[in-house]
Amino acid sequence: MAVGVFDSGLGGLTVLQALEERLPDVPFIYLGDNKHAPYGVRDADDVYRLTREAVYELWSRGCNLVILACNTASAAALRRMQEEGVPQGKRVLGVFVPLIEAMTERGWGDNSPPREVNVKHVALFATPATVRSRAFQRELAFRAIGVDVEAQACGGVVDAIEDGDLILAEALVRSHVDALQRKMPNPDAAILGCTHYPLLENIFAKALGGNVKVFSQPRVVADSLTDYLERRPDMIGDAKARSFLTTGDPATVSNRATQFMKRGITFEAL
Repeated sequence: MAVGVFDSGLGGLTVLQALEERLPDVPFIYLGDNKHAPYGVRDADDVYRLTREAVYELWSRGCNLVILACNTASAAALRRMQEEGVPQGKRVLGVFVPLIEAMTERGWGDNSPPREVNVKHVALFATPATVRSRAFQRELAFRAIGVDVEAQACGGVVDAIEDGDLILAEALVRSHVDALQRKMPNPDAAILGCTHYPLLENIFAKALGGNVKVFSQPRVVADSLTDYLERRPDMIGDAKARSFLTTGDPATVSNRATQFMKRGITFEAL
C-alpha cells in the first residue's frame, strides 16, 4: 500500500513529513526531480511535461494516488493532466485546494457556490511560475467572493534553500515581504504557496507581524489527505515499501535532504 508524493526537489519533504505523522501505516514513495529543479523559473509546458513523466512513473510503481507536493506543478500541470484524462483507477491531486478550503473554512468536497468569507486581503508568496499561472486566484474564485489577493514572486528563495544557504534565504524572505507590504500594507492572511517555505515559516510570520494569519501547506494537506483516504481507501495502491527516488545524484540529494529535514534520508536513483 503506497501513495506517491512528487516534488521538483526537496520542498515536498515538508509535506511528506506531515503525511507520515498523520498516516503512519501508509507507505509513501517520494520522487524528487532534482535534476531539473527548480521548476519555478520554467515555462508552463516544460513543467507540465516533467510533472506528467514523474506522475506516470509513480503510477507504474503501484501508487494509485499521487500528490503533487509542488505548487508550481499543481499550478501548471494538474488541471491539464485531469482534463486530458488519467488511467482508470488512478488519481493525481494538488496542494492548492486544501489550502484554499482551510483559508475559506470550507469542508472537504464542499462544492457549493462561492460566498463571502472572513478573509478579505490575502498575501500570496510563491514561485514566479506559480504567480504567473494565477492558479491560486482561479481556484479561490470557485469558493469565495470579495477576496483581494496580492501575489509576490519570491525569486531566489527555493534556490537558496536547496543550496543550504538559509542566511540568504531568510534575507530574501524579508525582502519579499517588504515588497508585498508596499502593495498590500495590511493583509489578513498570508499563503506560503511553495512547499519549501514552511522551513522559513517563522521568518515569514515575524516579518509580516502578529496580526497576519499564516497558512502553510504540510499540516493542511495532511489533514485533507487523511479525510480523502477515509472516503477512498481504494486509492492506496499496491506498492509495499517506502522509498525516496531522485532524478539527480543520490548521494548529493541524500546529504541535502538530511540537512534539510534534520533526519537521515537516503535517496535512490530513479
